[in-house]
Amino acid sequence: MKLHTREWGDGDRVAVLVHGIMADHRTWHRVGPALADRGYRVVAVDLRGHGASGRGEYGADNWTDDLVDSLPAAPELAIGHSLGAMALAGAVERLAPARAVYCDPAWEMRPAAGAGAARFSAFKHATREVISGLNPRWEEADVEVELATLADWDPTTAYAIADVYAVSRTPARAVVPSLVLTADPSSLVTAALQGQLTRRGFEVRTVSGAGHTLHRDDFDGFMKALNGWI
Repeated sequence: MKLHTREWGDGDRVAVLVHGIMADHRTWHRVGPALADRGYRVVAVDLRGHGASGRGEYGADNWTDDLVDSLPAAPELAIGHSLGAMALAGAVERLAPARAVYCDPAWEMRPAAGAGAARFSAFKHATREVISGLNPRWEEADVEVELATLADWDPTTAYAIADVYAVSRTPARAVVPSLVLTADPSSLVTAALQGQLTRRGFEVRTVSGAGHTLHRDDFDGFMKALNGWI
């Protein structure tokens, strides 16, 4: 499937951005322009089932293959968040970025994945008050973005999660130079997993005080954590 994309900038270097579940390219509304200001042409996708991209069969292979079919090959930088980090890790050998950044990656969700499907799906109808309450550090613009992306999201995607995480999605090794950014604390990247990732060749950094959506909870802290990688 050819995915819908949004671009910022026209630099010689290419950066690609992959969002998490329930979101779309609009989650990067601050990150995209910031990277463009640093000389990148930034390409952000809407995963299938999200934003303006098509609907269809949902699963790890679908989300991964779509990235390879839709994004520029061999970008200088690839950033994936949560489910997008899972898809990016699956695509990284074929996409071949010079560097990869995985933001609070959803690589290990067993056995909670099955139980979470109905909860994810119900969030389709979250109110402004609920979103603000769950994300007290977000700016009002991010609350507006969340409402808009939920409206354009197919909640059927949530029911693929159990099959996706029937197996571990943690990469066996860092295929390219790779950074993992974690929330503080992270429910997805435990201390034990951080140690495992370090042994497998990943650099691990924590965005102090940030929740799961690092780039929206603390934009300045998120960008600072990318020092040396962008």
